[in-house]
Amino acid sequence: MTKVLQLETQRSGFKNEVPGPFPWFALQVRTRNESGVAEQLSGRGYERFLPLYKVRKRWSDRIKEVDAPLFPGYLFCRFDPQDRLPILKTPGVMQIVGFKNGPVAVDESEIQALHTIIAAGAPHQPWPFLTAGDRVRIESGPLLGLEGILTEVRRSHRLVLSVTLLQRSVAVEIDSALVAAITVPRPRQSQHATSLEQDAPVSV
Repeated sequence: MTKVLQLETQRSGFKNEVPGPFPWFALQVRTRNESGVAEQLSGRGYERFLPLYKVRKRWSDRIKEVDAPLFPGYLFCRFDPQDRLPILKTPGVMQIVGFKNGPVAVDESEIQALHTIIAAGAPHQPWPFLTAGDRVRIESGPLLGLEGILTEVRRSHRLVLSVTLLQRSVAVEIDSALVAAITVPRPRQSQHATSLEQDAPVSV
C-alpha cells in the first residue's frame, strides 16, 4: 500500500470546526466515457478527480500525443456514501467500487500522491499492481515526501504508487539520487494471498 507524508491544512484555530470533506470513492464508468462523467459530476457540484497521462497514438498519417485516463474505466469522486443514489444515476456511471457490505473509500494518501505527481508534471504511466518490494521515500524536489516501490526499467528509475482498492498502480520517473530507503516489515506472502481471495474488491 502506498503511503505519503500527510500534509495537514492548518485551520483558523476555532474549536467548532466545519466537518471535513467526504472521503474519496472510486467509480466504475463506461469505457471512453471517463471525461464525460467527470464533467457531469463537476457540473452537479461534486469534487471529482480523473487522473490522466500522455500517450502517443498512431494515425494513418501521423503520431499524436493525447491525454488518456490513468485508470481506464475509473475515476474518483467525493460524496456522502449515505446519499449515493445521485451518483449512481449519473449517465455513464456503472457502479461504486467497494465490498459486499457497501462502498469502500479510497485511501486519502493514495489520492494525494496521485495529485502530487500530476501537479509536478513528472512523466508517469499505468503500471502493474505491486504489493511487495523495497520501499523508498523521495527526499527532495517537487515529489518530496512521496513513498513507493523503486523499480528500474531500461536504466531509468521509477517510483510505483498504488491505489490499493482498485489494485492498480502508476509509475512515475524519478532521479534515484533523490530517494532514501525505508525499512518496513514485509508481509508474509501466504497471508496476503489469502486476504486477496477473501476480500477481493467488488462493485456496488
